Amino acid sequence: MAYQLLKGKKGIISGALDEQSIAWHVALRCHEEGAALTLTNAPIALRMGKINELARQVNAEVIPADATSIEDLQKLFARAKELHGGGVDFVLHSIGMSPNVRKNKPYTDLNYEFYLKTLDISAASFHKMIQTAYQLDAINEWGSIVGLSYIAAQRVFPNYNDMADAKALLESITRSWGYHYGIRKKVRVNTVSQSPTPTTAGSGVSGFDVFYRYAEMMSPLGNATAGDCANYCVLLFSDLSRKVTMQNLFHDGGYSFVGVSEKLMELFTKP
Repeated sequence: MAYQLLKGKKGIISGALDEQSIAWHVALRCHEEGAALTLTNAPIALRMGKINELARQVNAEVIPADATSIEDLQKLFARAKELHGGGVDFVLHSIGMSPNVRKNKPYTDLNYEFYLKTLDISAASFHKMIQTAYQLDAINEWGSIVGLSYIAAQRVFPNYNDMADAKALLESITRSWGYHYGIRKKVRVNTVSQSPTPTTAGSGVSGFDVFYRYAEMMSPLGNATAGDCANYCVLLFSDLSRKVTMQNLFHDGGYSFVGVSEKLMELFTKP
C-alpha cells in the first residue's frame, strides 16, 4: 500500500544489483511512494547486475560511480542535481564488500591490503559520499541519509570477519556526519542495522544460513525481510522522521534485545 510519503522528493539509491538487493527493494518502494530517483553502482556491478531493468521500472537514470572515488562521486551528485533541477532529499548507501571474506582469509590472518579495501569500500565510501554531497551542497534542507549496517558492529560474529570492523566504522561516521550536516542544513544521518538478509553479498559470508536461522529463532517478530527494510527506509526518508538523526536503528524483529528465546532453549532441553 502506498501513502505518497515521498511525493515531490528526489533521491539517490546506491547498491542495487538484482532483485535480492535491499537497495532494489528500497528503490521500488520509494518510487511507489512518489519519489523521483537516480540509481548508482560501481561500473563493474552495473555490468554484472540487472540495474537497467530496475531503472526502467522506476523511471530512473543510472549513473555509474565507484563510491571510493571522489571524482566519480562528484560527477554523480552534479548529474543528479542536473536531472532533478537542484539538490536531492535522500540518499541510500547500500555498499559493502570484503576481499578477505571473498578470499576466505580468517580474521586471525587478514591480508591488510584487503583489509584497507574492506574499510574503504564498506565504510569510508560513506564518508566520501556524504562529504562530497556536503561540499557540493547536493542535499536539500531536512534531507535524510541512510546507510545499511549489521549487529556485528556491536557483537562478535566470527565469520563476519573484517566486515564487522567496517560496520563499526560506518556507524561512527554516521554520528559524526549527523552532527555536522545537521548543524549546517538539518540533514539527518542514520544507519539501519538490518536482520541477516539473503542478499548476494550477505549470502557470501560463511555460515550465513546459520546466522539467518539463529536470528529467526531469537527474534520475537522473526527476521525483517528486504521488503520490510525498504518500508523502514521510506519512513526515514520521509518527513515523519525529521528529528531522528545520528542513530543506529535496529531493524531485526527484536533480535538485538533478546537474551535467549524459548525456541532456542527448547533445542538444548531436548533429550
